[in-house]
Amino acid sequence: MSVPDYLQCAEDHQTVLVVVQPVGIVPEDQFFKIYKRIASVSQVSIRDSQRLLYIRYRHHYLPENNEWGDFQTHRKVVGLISITTCGPAKEWPQTAERFHGQKEVYSSTLYDSRLLVFGLQGEIAEQQRTDVAFYPSFEDCSDVEKRVEDFVESIFIVLESKRLDRATDKSGDKIPLLCVPFEKKDFVGLDTDSRHYKKRCQGRMRKHVGDLCLQAGMLQDALVHYHMAVELLRGVNDFLWLGAALEGLCSASVIFHYPGGTAGKTAGRKPSISQPADAGKRHRPGEHMILGALTANGISADTSTEIGRAKNCLSPEDIIEKYKEAISYYGKYKNAGVIELEACVKAVRVLAIQKRAREASEFLQNAVYINLGQLSEEEKIQRYSILSELYELIGFHRKSAFFKRVAAMQCVAPTIPEPGWRACYKLLLETLPGYSLSLDPKDFSKGTHRGWAAVQMRLLHELVYASRRMGNPGLSVRHLSFLLQTMLDFLSDQEKKEVTQSLENYTSKCPGGMEVITLPDGLKLPPVPFTKLPIWVQGDVCEVQLMVYNPMPYELRVENMGLLTSGVEFESLPAALSLPAESGLYPVTLVGVPRTAGNITVNGYHTSVFGVTSDCLLEGLAGVKSSGCLVEVIPSLPRLQLSTSLPRSAHTPQPMSKEELSSTVSVQLFNGETQQLTITLENIGSEQIETLELTSKIVNTKEKVFGEFLSWELEEASSHLPLKPGQAVTLAVSIKVKLDFSGQESLLQDLNDDGISVTGLPISSPLRQVLKPRSETKPVSSESGKAEYSHVKTLEAVLNFKYSGGPGKVEGYYRELSLGVHVDVEPSVFFTRVSTLPATSTRQCHLLLDIFNPTEHELTVSAKNNQDLVLHASECQR
Repeated sequence: MSVPDYLQCAEDHQTVLVVVQPVGIVPEDQFFKIYKRIASVSQVSIRDSQRLLYIRYRHHYLPENNEWGDFQTHRKVVGLISITTCGPAKEWPQTAERFHGQKEVYSSTLYDSRLLVFGLQGEIAEQQRTDVAFYPSFEDCSDVEKRVEDFVESIFIVLESKRLDRATDKSGDKIPLLCVPFEKKDFVGLDTDSRHYKKRCQGRMRKHVGDLCLQAGMLQDALVHYHMAVELLRGVNDFLWLGAALEGLCSASVIFHYPGGTAGKTAGRKPSISQPADAGKRHRPGEHMILGALTANGISADTSTEIGRAKNCLSPEDIIEKYKEAISYYGKYKNAGVIELEACVKAVRVLAIQKRAREASEFLQNAVYINLGQLSEEEKIQRYSILSELYELIGFHRKSAFFKRVAAMQCVAPTIPEPGWRACYKLLLETLPGYSLSLDPKDFSKGTHRGWAAVQMRLLHELVYASRRMGNPGLSVRHLSFLLQTMLDFLSDQEKKEVTQSLENYTSKCPGGMEVITLPDGLKLPPVPFTKLPIWVQGDVCEVQLMVYNPMPYELRVENMGLLTSGVEFESLPAALSLPAESGLYPVTLVGVPRTAGNITVNGYHTSVFGVTSDCLLEGLAGVKSSGCLVEVIPSLPRLQLSTSLPRSAHTPQPMSKEELSSTVSVQLFNGETQQLTITLENIGSEQIETLELTSKIVNTKEKVFGEFLSWELEEASSHLPLKPGQAVTLAVSIKVKLDFSGQESLLQDLNDDGISVTGLPISSPLRQVLKPRSETKPVSSESGKAEYSHVKTLEAVLNFKYSGGPGKVEGYYRELSLGVHVDVEPSVFFTRVSTLPATSTRQCHLLLDIFNPTEHELTVSAKNNQDLVLHASECQR
């Protein structure tokens, strides 16, 4: 047996194996449609019994694996379901012959078989046969599941008879010796009359009967037989079969402890069976209730068996110890590598449920080094992929990523005639979370770097190469840009040079932009702006600042000082300066204009001092660690200049910085007042403005703002787009302030002071102010009273203009311009006191309000159905 089943789990020892295969030419989609329906019958309640039979289906199974059926009966193909299409009646003999030939492949182990024929109609199709079912079409086959259940019950009958035959075999000395394929040649000429040989036969048969009992739903009997087999086989040092008996003991105990299964959520056992509509007719009355009490194990409900079960069943800890012992015995036989590997996988699944990750990793480590001989490339890919999934199951994410990456590399091994670069790329993407990588540069913008940068860079390089081999240079550009942006701090100078050269090579064929790349499977790769690299705009004056000093004891005159660059075309604008004697560090700004888009490297500067011209490279300066500064030059963009109708302010809204704001305006308003802010936007660049967006955000305030603080209509300004160089457009922004100037005390307290019970009365006003109770005689117009009401609140917001145009817009670039708005808000009116007077009705009263004008201006208060109330500065009226 050379091909392991990596999906095996301990509870599979309880299943019978049924192979489902096509006969002749069957459309693949139709075959798997029927296969899925057949496989849905995964457990069947046996009529006149309290047992369940579990079925494991495979559509492909190597005959050589079937030869190990005596060693572990769940590996034996006991059922065959063939699916075929048949048109004219004359094709039927050939179809029947093919079916017969298919049965011959597994004839040594088959209990029963069925042939499902689709498309054949007429006299032949009307024949009633137990082994053949005829259906007019793939759509008209409603009773497939029922026929499969009948088929499974027939398998159970044969299984039960074999179990009874083996279990009641009293022939003693005549017990046959069960063998695995590689043992047969070793037993030629053995003394069959020796005590050692007879014990070996007895031990192996006991183990075999234990397997049959487990499949037949008799867990308690299986445990007893396994224990007896272990004792017999241990006495004759029959290590291979001793390992199998121990593994059987582990499987039976796992089934008892974990009735839900160990295969995980996707392949876990159903707690109950989904029965067809007529299932009730096929079971004894009350049988469903009995089955429900049995859990999913199919064990007899007799309480006497519970006592024996608890005694013979291994504890969760002992299960793992016995697995270790069994695997150590398998390891003694090089031909049992598949059995050893599968046992390791089963133990790992059990340990995953027990949440014992470290011990599970030891089993997996052992599985890695099991030699299975010459594996095909496809088998290697499967092996590494399953190891990756198992490491993920136990929470070893980085180890999981490692093996998935190995599987990816195996997809493009040199020995493969047609390397699968798409499969390689897909697997590499799946490794990213394990290495703490994502494809979104925003995940790397904050906090410390997570993961091993060297490994991450290697993986990103592999993604770049796989993208190129897939014929997708756009993907290569995106991944290489991501590497440069997120790993810049970990790249050496030589690596930076190599990465940028590769990037330039790729972008010469496929320029990189700011669009989202969507992969065929729906995964989206966000754009990667070079925020860590300085960005210059083609055609704009750009600056580089140097810190220099004059070591001479006299003033130093420097002529013709400019930048040394390589890459895109760059017009340097030389400067002349005088450095004071022994100046210390002195900032010098050198400027120039990049004339084309691309990448440019600032290598140093040139000077003319004492009539001597010098080229000073950064790599030759002892105090400078960098050999050059890489700058991206993007295509030209328009430029806006902003002016406003309100005066500028020195305030900078937090947490913004002065560099982020073009300017800030300041205004002082009374609460409830509205002010118009006129903004003039002028295009002072060389490209026309094609798009303009405006957003606002209130910052640095704990006040609750009622209504819209800033509002505008952008349609009028947008109608002037595109805005050509030299043109301007105006935009009106409305500033409206509504704040709550109420105090700390409740209006209800004032009402209660007047002896009126107003429990639960909701009184609120965004413009009210409740003061501490004061005597009626206190003059509210006094200076002290005025000071008591003087309270200014501050509102700050940022208006953000986002605009673009020209070649830069085509590449997805844009500029932003921000305006800060600072508003000081003063209260306009206070309701200082609330009182009541009786009305003509006992259900009504008059509400009296004391209104105070805290401003220095005359104030008119208007109310519905009442006259206007005029309040002078600092005046209070009722």
